[in-house]
Amino acid sequence: MKMILTISFFIVSFLSLSHASVVDFCVADYNGPNGPAGYSCKSPKKVTENDFVYHGLATAGNTSNIIKAAVTPAFDAQFAGVNGLGISIARLDLAGGGVIPLHTHPGASEILVVIQGTICAGFVSSDNTVYIKTLYKGDVMVFPQGLLHFQINSGGSNALAFVSFSSANPGLQILDFALFKSDFPTELITATTFIDAAVVKKLKGVLGGSG
Repeated sequence: MKMILTISFFIVSFLSLSHASVVDFCVADYNGPNGPAGYSCKSPKKVTENDFVYHGLATAGNTSNIIKAAVTPAFDAQFAGVNGLGISIARLDLAGGGVIPLHTHPGASEILVVIQGTICAGFVSSDNTVYIKTLYKGDVMVFPQGLLHFQINSGGSNALAFVSFSSANPGLQILDFALFKSDFPTELITATTFIDAAVVKKLKGVLGGSG
């Protein structure tokens, strides 16, 4: 009997401690500091149901640009409720001929679901194997964390997809922009990529780079 009471007391104490230490969420406090781990937490007393709802993905993005595409994010900077949860989402609009150039998300894996249209998507693994697939409405594709990947509208009409990430802030680096929309010196790009200097300068002119 004494042993049963001891065990019961231990279980109750453990459950009480576990419950007391649980933090259900960390809604972003945009008035506080922001670091690699995300935003500071808003006081639970100031949290409302509106912090867990985001309306920004209902409207199509502006695809009147050089890549004929738009990404509308619902990351921790836009959607306070995902802060600290290790998830986020974004809307991807691709006009005819639209493309999301080769890019990486250093902080997250990505999963894409096609809602409308046809999208050719793919990624390159670390051993330089290329995986490419044409996706149709309802198809889903995953892109492992940190790997170069792309999406192209390969159909005859606008395409729409939603992409989710395994981080509230997945990060982004677009390869073309890193090379040709920056001040990366042309001679160093030529030396490290074997691309002719004239081509580098032309691409810098198109994307607005210098150097």
